Amino acid sequence: MSYAIEARGLRKIFRKRRSIRQLVTHPFRPAETVQALRGVDLAVKEGEIYGLLGPNGAGKTTLLKILCCLVLPDEGQATVLGERIENENRVKPHIGLVHSDERSFYWRLSARENLRFFARIYDVPSKRIESRIEELLKRMDMLEAADRPFAGYSSGMKQRIAIARALLHDPPILLMDEPTRSLDPAAARSLRKFVKDEMNQRGGKTVLLATHNLREAEEMADHVAILAKGKMRQVGTVAQIRQWGVQERQFRLVLEGAQGPVDGPFRVLTDEMEDGLRKMTVAPDDGVGLNGTLSALLEAGYSIRACDRVEPDLEEAFERILDAEDPS
Repeated sequence: MSYAIEARGLRKIFRKRRSIRQLVTHPFRPAETVQALRGVDLAVKEGEIYGLLGPNGAGKTTLLKILCCLVLPDEGQATVLGERIENENRVKPHIGLVHSDERSFYWRLSARENLRFFARIYDVPSKRIESRIEELLKRMDMLEAADRPFAGYSSGMKQRIAIARALLHDPPILLMDEPTRSLDPAAARSLRKFVKDEMNQRGGKTVLLATHNLREAEEMADHVAILAKGKMRQVGTVAQIRQWGVQERQFRLVLEGAQGPVDGPFRVLTDEMEDGLRKMTVAPDDGVGLNGTLSALLEAGYSIRACDRVEPDLEEAFERILDAEDPS
Protein backbone atom coordinates (compact mmCIF):
# COMPACT_ATOMS: atom_id res chain seq x y z
CA MET A 1 0.00 0.00 0.00
CA SER A 2 1.32 3.42 -0.99
CA TYR A 3 1.20 6.18 1.61
CA ALA A 4 1.44 9.88 0.86
CA ILE A 5 2.13 10.75 4.51
CA GLU A 6 3.51 8.58 7.30
CA ALA A 7 4.40 9.58 10.83
CA ARG A 8 5.63 7.50 13.75
CA GLY A 9 5.96 8.57 17.38
CA LEU A 10 5.87 12.33 16.81
CA ARG A 11 6.42 14.37 19.95
CA LYS A 12 6.60 18.13 20.29
CA ILE A 13 7.00 20.26 23.41
CA PHE A 14 6.70 24.03 23.41
CA ARG A 15 7.97 26.30 26.15
CA LYS A 16 5.70 29.14 27.16
CA ARG A 17 7.05 32.64 26.88
CA ARG A 18 7.74 34.31 30.19
CA SER A 19 6.73 37.88 30.88
CA ILE A 20 9.24 40.54 31.88
CA ARG A 21 7.81 40.49 35.38
CA GLN A 22 8.34 36.72 35.64
CA LEU A 23 11.90 37.07 34.37
CA VAL A 24 12.66 39.76 36.97
CA THR A 25 10.93 38.14 39.95
CA HIS A 26 11.92 34.53 39.21
CA PRO A 27 14.91 34.67 36.85
CA PHE A 28 15.98 31.05 37.43
CA ARG A 29 12.59 29.40 37.36
CA PRO A 30 12.27 27.16 34.25
CA ALA A 31 9.63 28.08 31.73
CA GLU A 32 6.39 26.11 31.70
CA THR A 33 6.03 23.58 28.90
CA VAL A 34 3.12 22.38 26.78
CA GLN A 35 3.11 18.93 25.21
CA ALA A 36 1.52 19.60 21.84
CA LEU A 37 2.07 16.08 20.47
CA ARG A 38 2.62 12.95 22.55
CA GLY A 39 3.67 10.06 20.33
CA VAL A 40 1.43 10.58 17.30
CA ASP A 41 1.23 7.98 14.51
CA LEU A 42 -0.38 8.78 11.16
CA ALA A 43 -0.74 7.03 7.79
CA VAL A 44 -2.51 8.77 4.90
CA LYS A 45 -2.95 6.84 1.65
CA GLU A 46 -2.29 8.50 -1.68
CA GLY A 47 -5.39 10.00 -3.26
CA GLU A 48 -7.62 10.03 -0.19
CA ILE A 49 -9.16 12.76 1.95
CA TYR A 50 -8.11 12.17 5.54
CA GLY A 51 -9.89 14.04 8.32
CA LEU A 52 -7.95 15.07 11.41
CA LEU A 53 -10.54 15.81 14.10
CA GLY A 54 -10.06 17.33 17.50
CA PRO A 55 -11.04 20.19 19.78
CA ASN A 56 -9.09 23.45 19.84
CA GLY A 57 -5.65 22.87 21.33
CA ALA A 58 -5.59 19.17 20.41
CA GLY A 59 -2.36 19.50 18.39
CA LYS A 60 -3.79 19.49 14.85
CA THR A 61 -2.03 22.65 13.68
CA THR A 62 1.28 21.55 15.21
CA LEU A 63 1.07 18.27 13.31
CA LEU A 64 0.43 20.08 10.02
CA LYS A 65 3.33 22.46 10.66
CA ILE A 66 5.64 19.50 11.20
CA LEU A 67 4.49 17.82 7.97
CA CYS A 68 5.12 20.97 5.91
CA CYS A 69 8.56 21.55 7.49
CA LEU A 70 7.68 24.69 9.46
CA VAL A 71 8.44 22.96 12.77
CA LEU A 72 10.68 19.99 13.57
CA PRO A 73 9.51 17.34 16.07
CA ASP A 74 11.43 16.69 19.26
CA GLU A 75 11.06 12.94 18.72
CA GLY A 76 9.74 10.64 16.02
CA GLN A 77 9.87 10.52 12.25
CA ALA A 78 7.64 11.60 9.36
CA THR A 79 7.82 11.17 5.60
CA VAL A 80 5.99 12.83 2.71
CA LEU A 81 5.91 10.69 -0.43
CA GLY A 82 8.86 8.80 0.98
CA GLU A 83 10.95 11.90 1.73
CA ARG A 84 11.84 12.57 5.35
CA ILE A 85 10.71 15.96 6.60
CA GLU A 86 14.28 16.87 7.51
CA ASN A 87 14.91 17.08 3.74
CA GLU A 88 13.01 20.35 3.49
CA ASN A 89 13.93 21.11 -0.11
CA ARG A 90 12.58 17.74 -1.26
CA VAL A 91 9.40 17.78 0.84
CA LYS A 92 8.09 21.30 0.21
CA PRO A 93 7.45 20.87 -3.54
CA HIS A 94 5.05 18.03 -2.67
CA ILE A 95 2.93 20.07 -0.26
CA GLY A 96 0.46 22.93 -0.47
CA LEU A 97 -0.68 24.46 2.83
CA VAL A 98 -4.11 26.08 3.11
CA HIS A 99 -4.98 27.92 6.31
CA SER A 100 -7.37 30.66 7.33
CA ASP A 101 -4.73 33.19 8.40
CA GLU A 102 -5.48 36.13 6.10
CA ARG A 103 -2.53 38.09 7.54
CA SER A 104 -0.15 36.06 5.40
CA PHE A 105 -1.33 37.99 2.32
CA TYR A 106 -0.48 41.55 1.33
CA TRP A 107 -3.79 43.34 1.72
CA ARG A 108 -2.96 46.35 -0.46
CA LEU A 109 -2.07 44.11 -3.39
CA SER A 110 -4.59 42.43 -5.66
CA ALA A 111 -5.10 38.67 -5.79
CA ARG A 112 -3.13 38.51 -9.00
CA GLU A 113 -0.22 40.47 -7.50
CA ASN A 114 -0.24 38.30 -4.36
CA LEU A 115 -0.16 35.13 -6.43
CA ARG A 116 2.61 36.50 -8.60
CA PHE A 117 4.69 37.22 -5.48
CA PHE A 118 4.14 33.76 -3.97
CA ALA A 119 4.75 32.02 -7.30
CA ARG A 120 8.31 33.32 -7.25
CA ILE A 121 8.75 32.13 -3.65
CA TYR A 122 7.45 28.69 -4.67
CA ASP A 123 9.94 28.52 -7.55
CA VAL A 124 7.31 28.38 -10.28
CA PRO A 125 9.21 28.81 -13.59
CA SER A 126 9.05 32.45 -14.74
CA LYS A 127 7.57 31.64 -18.14
CA ARG A 128 4.83 29.60 -16.43
CA ILE A 129 3.77 32.09 -13.74
CA GLU A 130 1.23 34.20 -15.65
CA SER A 131 -0.52 31.28 -17.32
CA ARG A 132 -0.64 29.35 -14.04
CA ILE A 133 -2.14 32.30 -12.18
CA GLU A 134 -4.71 32.80 -14.92
CA GLU A 135 -5.62 29.12 -14.80
CA LEU A 136 -6.07 29.12 -11.02
CA LEU A 137 -8.07 32.35 -10.94
CA LYS A 138 -10.42 30.83 -13.48
CA ARG A 139 -10.77 27.60 -11.49
CA MET A 140 -11.50 29.62 -8.34
CA ASP A 141 -14.02 31.79 -10.19
CA MET A 142 -11.95 34.86 -9.27
CA LEU A 143 -11.02 36.26 -12.68
CA GLU A 144 -13.38 39.24 -12.51
CA ALA A 145 -12.13 40.25 -9.04
CA ALA A 146 -8.48 39.33 -9.62
CA ASP A 147 -7.23 42.92 -9.85
CA ARG A 148 -9.09 44.32 -6.87
CA PRO A 149 -7.21 44.88 -3.57
CA PHE A 150 -7.19 41.78 -1.37
CA ALA A 151 -8.49 43.87 1.56
CA GLY A 152 -11.86 44.28 -0.15
CA TYR A 153 -12.56 40.58 -0.59
CA SER A 154 -15.14 38.62 1.39
CA SER A 155 -13.96 35.74 3.62
CA GLY A 156 -14.98 33.22 0.97
CA MET A 157 -13.01 35.04 -1.75
CA LYS A 158 -9.94 35.28 0.49
CA GLN A 159 -10.11 31.56 1.16
CA ARG A 160 -10.34 30.78 -2.55
CA ILE A 161 -7.18 32.82 -3.10
CA ALA A 162 -5.54 30.89 -0.25
CA ILE A 163 -6.31 27.65 -2.07
CA ALA A 164 -5.02 29.11 -5.34
CA ARG A 165 -1.78 30.04 -3.59
CA ALA A 166 -1.37 26.49 -2.27
CA LEU A 167 -1.86 25.13 -5.80
CA LEU A 168 0.61 27.43 -7.58
CA HIS A 169 3.32 24.77 -7.78
CA ASP A 170 0.74 21.99 -8.39
CA PRO A 171 1.59 19.88 -5.33
CA PRO A 172 0.13 16.36 -5.04
CA ILE A 173 -0.73 16.87 -1.35
CA LEU A 174 -2.87 19.57 0.28
CA LEU A 175 -2.73 20.27 4.02
CA MET A 176 -5.83 22.21 5.05
CA ASP A 177 -6.08 23.77 8.51
CA GLU A 178 -9.66 24.73 9.42
CA PRO A 179 -10.32 25.96 5.85
CA THR A 180 -13.99 26.87 6.44
CA ARG A 181 -13.64 28.41 9.91
CA SER A 182 -14.50 31.98 8.87
CA LEU A 183 -16.92 31.16 6.05
CA ASP A 184 -20.70 31.42 5.99
CA PRO A 185 -22.61 28.13 5.46
CA ALA A 186 -23.07 28.64 1.70
CA ALA A 187 -19.41 29.50 1.12
CA ALA A 188 -18.28 26.58 3.31
CA ARG A 189 -20.49 24.16 1.40
CA SER A 190 -19.13 25.44 -1.92
CA LEU A 191 -15.53 25.07 -0.72
CA ARG A 192 -16.09 21.50 0.52
CA LYS A 193 -17.61 20.52 -2.81
CA PHE A 194 -14.70 22.10 -4.72
CA VAL A 195 -12.07 20.32 -2.65
CA LYS A 196 -13.77 16.93 -2.88
CA ASP A 197 -14.93 17.04 -6.52
CA GLU A 198 -12.21 19.08 -8.20
CA MET A 199 -9.10 18.68 -6.10
CA ASN A 200 -9.51 15.11 -4.89
CA GLN A 201 -11.69 13.18 -7.33
CA ARG A 202 -10.68 14.92 -10.57
CA GLY A 203 -7.25 16.22 -9.63
CA GLY A 204 -6.23 13.12 -7.67
CA LYS A 205 -4.73 15.15 -4.84
CA THR A 206 -4.29 13.76 -1.35
CA VAL A 207 -5.93 16.00 1.24
CA LEU A 208 -5.20 16.07 4.97
CA LEU A 209 -8.00 18.13 6.51
CA ALA A 210 -7.64 19.37 10.09
CA THR A 211 -10.98 20.50 11.49
CA HIS A 212 -13.23 20.46 14.52
CA ASN A 213 -16.29 20.60 12.25
CA LEU A 214 -17.70 17.07 12.45
CA ARG A 215 -20.14 17.57 9.59
CA GLU A 216 -17.28 18.68 7.37
CA ALA A 217 -15.24 15.57 8.14
CA GLU A 218 -18.26 13.29 7.72
CA GLU A 219 -19.09 14.80 4.34
CA MET A 220 -15.56 14.79 2.92
CA ALA A 221 -13.25 12.28 4.56
CA ASP A 222 -12.49 8.67 3.63
CA HIS A 223 -10.77 8.08 6.96
CA VAL A 224 -10.66 10.13 10.14
CA ALA A 225 -8.43 10.31 13.18
CA ILE A 226 -9.43 11.88 16.48
CA LEU A 227 -6.66 13.80 18.20
CA ALA A 228 -7.03 14.98 21.79
CA LYS A 229 -4.44 16.46 24.12
CA GLY A 230 -1.69 15.58 21.68
CA LYS A 231 -2.64 11.90 21.38
CA MET A 232 -4.41 9.87 18.70
CA ARG A 233 -7.51 8.48 20.37
CA GLN A 234 -9.23 6.65 17.50
CA VAL A 235 -8.57 6.05 13.80
CA GLY A 236 -10.88 4.56 11.17
CA THR A 237 -13.57 5.22 8.61
CA VAL A 238 -16.44 7.51 9.55
CA ALA A 239 -18.69 4.44 9.92
CA GLN A 240 -16.19 2.76 12.25
CA ILE A 241 -15.81 5.87 14.39
CA ARG A 242 -19.59 6.19 14.67
CA GLN A 243 -19.78 2.67 16.09
CA TRP A 244 -17.09 3.24 18.71
CA GLY A 245 -18.41 2.60 22.20
CA VAL A 246 -21.90 1.63 21.01
CA GLN A 247 -23.03 -1.25 23.21
CA GLU A 248 -26.43 -1.92 21.64
CA ARG A 249 -28.15 -1.75 18.28
CA GLN A 250 -31.19 0.47 17.93
CA PHE A 251 -34.08 0.34 15.47
CA ARG A 252 -36.77 2.82 14.46
CA LEU A 253 -40.16 1.10 13.96
CA VAL A 254 -43.45 2.32 12.51
CA LEU A 255 -46.33 0.20 13.83
CA GLU A 256 -50.03 -0.03 13.11
CA GLY A 257 -52.76 -1.91 14.93
CA ALA A 258 -52.76 -2.83 18.61
CA GLN A 259 -52.91 -0.22 21.35
CA GLY A 260 -51.70 0.02 24.92
CA PRO A 261 -48.39 -0.83 26.61
CA VAL A 262 -45.78 -2.69 24.62
CA ASP A 263 -43.88 -5.51 26.28
CA GLY A 264 -41.19 -7.72 24.82
CA PRO A 265 -37.49 -8.65 24.75
CA PHE A 266 -36.40 -5.06 24.08
CA ARG A 267 -36.09 -1.64 25.67
CA VAL A 268 -38.30 1.17 24.38
CA LEU A 269 -36.22 4.32 23.95
CA THR A 270 -38.82 6.58 22.30
CA ASP A 271 -42.56 6.08 21.78
CA GLU A 272 -44.96 8.48 20.07
CA MET A 273 -48.17 8.54 18.02
CA GLU A 274 -48.36 10.38 14.72
CA ASP A 275 -51.17 10.24 12.14
CA GLY A 276 -52.57 7.08 13.71
CA LEU A 277 -49.22 5.28 13.58
CA ARG A 278 -47.04 4.33 16.50
CA LYS A 279 -43.39 5.29 16.06
CA MET A 280 -40.90 3.67 18.39
CA THR A 281 -37.16 3.41 18.85
CA VAL A 282 -36.18 0.12 20.48
CA ALA A 283 -33.00 -1.65 21.56
CA PRO A 284 -33.26 -5.47 21.47
CA ASP A 285 -32.11 -7.39 24.54
CA ASP A 286 -28.81 -9.23 24.36
CA GLY A 287 -29.11 -12.48 22.42
CA VAL A 288 -32.55 -11.63 21.02
CA GLY A 289 -31.78 -9.45 18.01
CA LEU A 290 -34.15 -7.80 15.60
CA ASN A 291 -36.01 -10.98 14.64
CA GLY A 292 -37.02 -11.66 18.24
CA THR A 293 -38.19 -8.08 18.66
CA LEU A 294 -40.32 -8.13 15.50
CA SER A 295 -41.80 -11.53 16.41
CA ALA A 296 -42.89 -10.21 19.82
CA LEU A 297 -44.57 -7.18 18.24
CA LEU A 298 -46.39 -9.32 15.65
CA GLU A 299 -47.64 -11.63 18.40
CA ALA A 300 -48.92 -8.56 20.27
CA GLY A 301 -51.12 -7.72 17.26
CA TYR A 302 -49.04 -5.02 15.60
CA SER A 303 -48.53 -4.65 11.88
CA ILE A 304 -45.03 -3.45 11.06
CA ARG A 305 -45.06 -0.70 8.44
CA ALA A 306 -41.36 0.22 8.51
CA CYS A 307 -38.15 -0.79 10.23
CA ASP A 308 -34.83 1.06 9.97
CA ARG A 309 -31.61 0.75 11.89
CA VAL A 310 -30.62 3.90 13.78
CA GLU A 311 -27.07 4.76 12.80
CA PRO A 312 -24.93 6.20 15.61
CA ASP A 313 -24.23 9.91 15.31
CA LEU A 314 -20.63 11.02 14.69
CA GLU A 315 -20.99 13.86 17.18
CA GLU A 316 -22.11 11.44 19.90
CA ALA A 317 -19.20 9.11 19.09
CA PHE A 318 -16.79 12.06 19.19
CA GLU A 319 -18.03 12.99 22.67
CA ARG A 320 -17.78 9.37 23.86
CA ILE A 321 -14.19 9.16 22.66
CA LEU A 322 -13.19 12.44 24.29
CA ASP A 323 -14.93 11.48 27.54
CA ALA A 324 -13.27 8.07 27.66
CA GLU A 325 -10.29 7.59 29.94
CA ASP A 326 -7.10 8.91 28.36
CA PRO A 327 -5.03 5.84 27.37
CA SER A 328 -1.72 7.06 28.80
